[in-house]
Amino acid sequence: METKTTKTFYLIPYYVWIALFVIAPIALIAYYSFFDLHGNFTLENYLNFFSSVYLKLTLSSFWYAFLITFFTLVIAYPTAYLLTKTKHKQLWLLLIIIPSWINLLLKTYAFIGIFGLYGPVNAFLNVFGIGEKQILFTDFSFVFVAVYIFIPFMILPIFNSLDKLNPSLIDASRDLGASSWTTFSKVILPLTINGVKAGIQAVFIPSLSLFMITRLIAGNKVITLGTAIEQQFLVTQNWGMGSTIAVFLIIFMVIIMIITGQRDKGATSNGNNK
Repeated sequence: METKTTKTFYLIPYYVWIALFVIAPIALIAYYSFFDLHGNFTLENYLNFFSSVYLKLTLSSFWYAFLITFFTLVIAYPTAYLLTKTKHKQLWLLLIIIPSWINLLLKTYAFIGIFGLYGPVNAFLNVFGIGEKQILFTDFSFVFVAVYIFIPFMILPIFNSLDKLNPSLIDASRDLGASSWTTFSKVILPLTINGVKAGIQAVFIPSLSLFMITRLIAGNKVITLGTAIEQQFLVTQNWGMGSTIAVFLIIFMVIIMIITGQRDKGATSNGNNK
């Protein structure tokens, strides 16, 4: 039997990691947020964040994050459901996850070529006489690429929830005369909602802080909180304002995690009584 002291000893690396790479960075960001461009202590950064410019920026970030999460969920849920019905579901799941291992920058540059005026998409449009279209540097291209990048992170938790679902519950629902929609809305979705929440966390939260895709794909026509932080740190060199935006971004992330937090009451949440 392990003693309490032994268990505490095993947790030391975990506590050190959390202190150095979670608490310390957040503390530094909070510290720098109280200084202006000249290094003077001030609360002006927090007052500026509530100006019309940054409020519109925040609403814009949430809107694009919502769109990305919505389209990702719409595609991921039926895909995950179909995967659970296939013969080699683990293999198909692996094929979906593999693209997420590729460097994000490489995938972004690949889409620049795909959506470019001389790319395959415009070549396809020319075949049907539609002509060349400016697809790159638009809201559509930004959302499309972001959805493509985040789809594996939405599919995986939903797939795990669906795969653990007790099939006898679905059979019972159908035996009782429930329609396919009723079975989905009253049985399948409630029992897999934790997977949906986990997927929303994995997509919505990083979508708020996107900045590289906004520059390369949207051509800075889409400005998010992540883009604003990058500009404050690298362009204007105003670390105080950049840190202030980062502080609010962290607060937003924590709120989202609380709202979408899982309340799993054990295996019964998937209909598997033990």
